[in-house]
Amino acid sequence: MAGVSDAGPDATISLIMGDIDQNKLDVALTRTENLIKLYPNFRLAHLIRGDLLLARSQALTTFGNAPNASERMSDFRDEAIVRLRGYKNRPTQSVVPRYLLQMREDQNHAVVVDTQQSRLYLYRNEKGRPVFVADWYISQGKAGADKMREGDLKTPVGLYHVTSVLSPEKLSDFYGKRAFPLNYPNELDRMQGRKGHGIWLHGVPKDTFARPPKASEGCVVLANQDLDALSTYLQIGVTPVIISNGIEWLSLDDWQNERAALNKEIDNWRADWESRDVGKYLDHYSKKFRIGDLDLNAWGKQKREVAAAKSWIKIELSQLSVLRNPGKDDMVMVSFEQDYRSNNLNNVAKKRQYWSKEGGRWKIIYEGTL
Repeated sequence: MAGVSDAGPDATISLIMGDIDQNKLDVALTRTENLIKLYPNFRLAHLIRGDLLLARSQALTTFGNAPNASERMSDFRDEAIVRLRGYKNRPTQSVVPRYLLQMREDQNHAVVVDTQQSRLYLYRNEKGRPVFVADWYISQGKAGADKMREGDLKTPVGLYHVTSVLSPEKLSDFYGKRAFPLNYPNELDRMQGRKGHGIWLHGVPKDTFARPPKASEGCVVLANQDLDALSTYLQIGVTPVIISNGIEWLSLDDWQNERAALNKEIDNWRADWESRDVGKYLDHYSKKFRIGDLDLNAWGKQKREVAAAKSWIKIELSQLSVLRNPGKDDMVMVSFEQDYRSNNLNNVAKKRQYWSKEGGRWKIIYEGTL
């Protein structure tokens, strides 16, 4: 399936490199000059043009042969490499990111950022199945990924969403035409001691087409035209933005199996709560579980007192979202709307849980109301 970014510069750069490999330098030059007409601030294209002009008098061996080439050759080489690698390794429809196990009905799209590939992927929610739509080149933090503290110049790894949109009137030119702040640090980040703030999706200055692969202070940065295209799909407070340092891809069968297994665990938790068997219900919670000031023992005591006053409980879950956290730990974020009914209390609330693998079983380590 064609993505909306197929007509972007990466496709043309791939063709230019193919022309150069086949020694079709005049064709490559024509393509490059057309690319510059479309994207006048695309410095990498200007560099390639300089090399192709120089190739008329000497062999073309690497980027930056031209005598007036920028001193930032390593940045341009890195950008060219990751652009070509990312474009050529675009995902097929036979695989999906492991993280998008189940999106809510109102989550029309999801964003998955791969800092290792300097690539952002857009997926459409098609009756629960993520379907690849488009991808774009991105810049990340100067020190790479996996942010832990304020000022470490790293991009965070985790599950986020955009919290608002900042218009040009609220921004300096450095951030481009608009910016989308992310909810870093989230609940899990705070539980794991990660600090910092001000992580955004944003653009670039007017005189810049794109920045090198590692150039921000931790934000995810796109070319202004790419951010324009992406922004039409972003729903404030709704669209998942998953940042990973290398994406885990699953076949559709493996994705479906993992999704079904987790949904079964969630439904077992719901059913055990309905049963009023507090022991079975609490068996779904980790020994590390905390909610506010309560640890598992205090939480269990409270639940036993509540259950003792119930003659029946009915729980219905809707708007279920199950997203797997990127990284080495087995962790999923579960969000839903909970309709709780009993003989003496009816309540509807939006909740978020984090489930973690312990001893081969999924256990809840965090639970809170949204």
